Amino acid sequence: MADEEDSTKRGIRLEDLAELAQVSTATVSRALNDSRLVRNETKRRIWKLARQHQYPFRPQMPAILSGAVATIAIAIPAGNRADPFFMELIGGVGEAAREAECDLIISHVAPRNFDDLSELISSSRAEGVIFLGQSFLHERFNRLAAIESRFVVWGADLPGQKYCSVGSDNIRGGRRATAHLIRLGRKRIAFFGDTEEPEIMQRYSGYVQALEEAGLEADTNLVAPVHFEVESAEEGVERLLAQGTEFDAIFGASDLIALGAIRGLLRHNMRVPEDVSVVGYDDVLLARYSHPALTTISQDMAKAGRLLVSKLMNSNGTQEIRSERLPTELIVRESCGA
Repeated sequence: MADEEDSTKRGIRLEDLAELAQVSTATVSRALNDSRLVRNETKRRIWKLARQHQYPFRPQMPAILSGAVATIAIAIPAGNRADPFFMELIGGVGEAAREAECDLIISHVAPRNFDDLSELISSSRAEGVIFLGQSFLHERFNRLAAIESRFVVWGADLPGQKYCSVGSDNIRGGRRATAHLIRLGRKRIAFFGDTEEPEIMQRYSGYVQALEEAGLEADTNLVAPVHFEVESAEEGVERLLAQGTEFDAIFGASDLIALGAIRGLLRHNMRVPEDVSVVGYDDVLLARYSHPALTTISQDMAKAGRLLVSKLMNSNGTQEIRSERLPTELIVRESCGA
């Protein structure tokens, strides 16, 4: 024990790690450089010891050449990778990481269960992981939080949540988008989005609140459970029209969904916004250059990136890291008519 304390005081060396891991210094060196000559189990054990004792190392490069303060990994749960919002959010995280002098790596693993989450963190040489999206993993994140603190999630703040998340005020954003359509005189407003997703469910709750405040009925026939795909949103339009459901507006739970809905409307020679007003959510770059330009709810992705990075960098401390909501803003363009 005294030897470990002495090594920590003077700065842990490769030899100290080798002694702690009970392997040779050559094995430690190979493990820190991700050599195929070292078994994965041994690598994870050495990486964990290196993090615990603050030994400076960085993927694919000797520590002496690295000026980075830390390395951050990004993981995207399955189902979110097709949405351009997440690509822009990665850009926000990347800029924040650069400002914090951190390296950034993107994991190709799409975690689907608790074992995937646990394996991703334990096998990564990064100091922590940012998960972009909760998907169906909320309870798995809660389990992970009981044994691991080195992660932050982009997503909703949910009842009983035990982990730190950063996300927009989805309920207020959904209410604001719907209230704007109501002010334009729209009364049959369809909601496009998969309410099984936590963030989308909150946007739907805001949609319902706005309808109720205006004395309008929340008609379940106007809810199209589409995914984050253009084609899925187009099919949602097809279904509503095939069922003979009357609607004069669509609130898409993401810009990608809203743009897909516009494509579906135009295919049926329906005019946007004259026949149907459309509002999205996210304000991705594509929304500004679509035709018609998309009215949407904006999220500050630069601020989101800074919050995700700063909270992750503080996640190893003893102080509780609290979740945080970002404000939303209505960006009015051509697709709603005013």
